[in-house]
Amino acid sequence: MKIRQDAWSHEDDVLLAETVLTHIKDGSTQLRAFDEVGDKLNRTSAACGFRWNAVVRQKHLNSIEESKRERKERKRSAGFTYYSSNKPVWAQASLLYPSPSQPTVYEDKSLDDIIRSLQSYAQSAKQHNNREELHSLFEENEQLKQQNYKMQQELQKIKQDNSIIEEDYQSLIQIMNRARRMAILEDEEVMSSAAFKMDKNGNLEKVAK
Repeated sequence: MKIRQDAWSHEDDVLLAETVLTHIKDGSTQLRAFDEVGDKLNRTSAACGFRWNAVVRQKHLNSIEESKRERKERKRSAGFTYYSSNKPVWAQASLLYPSPSQPTVYEDKSLDDIIRSLQSYAQSAKQHNNREELHSLFEENEQLKQQNYKMQQELQKIKQDNSIIEEDYQSLIQIMNRARRMAILEDEEVMSSAAFKMDKNGNLEKVAK
């Protein structure tokens, strides 16, 4: 069970940032990064996610954008490895529409067809990246909802504890006021029952009963 609740150190923040950025570059989700950091630091994934969104993320905005660009470049490069590097660019693009019954004749493809093929590929890659980012944002949103729900429960518990403390405090005040009034009454009774006489110098002195 992960029960670590001590403060985050600078080294912990660095590990969290490096792990999240690595997952972004590799096309993974931040949620998996939080799980990995949680296992290393003996913290919950939710705690790592909260630390990232509340503190660490703002310090690495440029690195995040750079990691996303690198991820896109990797995917774009991986997509074009399907085509042979020994063929010219126009011939590689023509492979998008090969003929199943006869060898591909590159000369049959016009420059406009090649351009349209490349544009179609770029659009498909862009849509794929957008879907992935949307999925990542959805996971982060769900995680933030869970963290918000947990914090609301903790806040409710704090309010209940504070209410109990307030009730105990008021009870203590009432007991102290009652004791003070009883002490005053006792002093008044003692004063009223005491007898005094004046000595030859004109001073009052208490007379014992």
